[in-house]
Amino acid sequence: MSHRARKRFGQNFLHDPGVIRRIIQAVSPQPGQRLVEIGPGQGAITLPLLRACGQLDVVELDRDLVEPLANKAAGLGKLIIHQADALQFDFSALAEQEKLRVIGNLPYNISTPLLFHLLTQSDYIEDMHFMLQKEVVQRMAAQPGSGDYGRLSLMIQYHCRVAPLFGIGPGAFRPAPRVESTFVRLTPWPQAPVAVDDYTCLATVVRQAFGQRRKTLRNTLKGLLSEEEIRTSGSDPAARPETLTLQQYAALANRLAHRN
Repeated sequence: MSHRARKRFGQNFLHDPGVIRRIIQAVSPQPGQRLVEIGPGQGAITLPLLRACGQLDVVELDRDLVEPLANKAAGLGKLIIHQADALQFDFSALAEQEKLRVIGNLPYNISTPLLFHLLTQSDYIEDMHFMLQKEVVQRMAAQPGSGDYGRLSLMIQYHCRVAPLFGIGPGAFRPAPRVESTFVRLTPWPQAPVAVDDYTCLATVVRQAFGQRRKTLRNTLKGLLSEEEIRTSGSDPAARPETLTLQQYAALANRLAHRN
């Protein structure tokens, strides 16, 4: 296909056969599964996924890629193309009896907001496999005390098990990005790993805590929780946000949820 990658869509098309093969092996698509691909582009993993499953939904924003992709997929199975913005797309509407398996080479410029959008629909998702910027995956998998640990780490880990699978060099894409990539598997928990009485409170506490991550909790959470409330929740008001575990943030959120 003759298509110039568009910077505004964050397009970097995968072309390396070895990487494509590893991705398909990691996903292990099976007939009857409800697979959804975000950003199929020129079909590098779309076509092998379709061959394996017989049916595939794809969400593609660039309308110029839709017809060429449909032509390439002709005769391989049932390809359902949704010409739409994945940031606004209702993935839950595709889930029927079968939960979704979501795959994608996510544009780096929208990867974080797109991940948060998908988390709001995680009840309808079996697993997710994504190519992401290496640094984003490091932040997703980071543990307390790490410089990479932050809001993304906590909110992703509240919803999902994070499993980085393998690295992908810039040369696997055309045009080559200026960053390394990592292929990662996210598996939504059947039950949240910590008890949170009000999810909105958790999101609020985490967001405010990391709004000024170099300051102590007594300063970052000022206006939400007092020093005494922080202390009785099991955390040190003098601690910095990146040192607290998910369990400690859950306790702070629950204290906020039940304030009189």
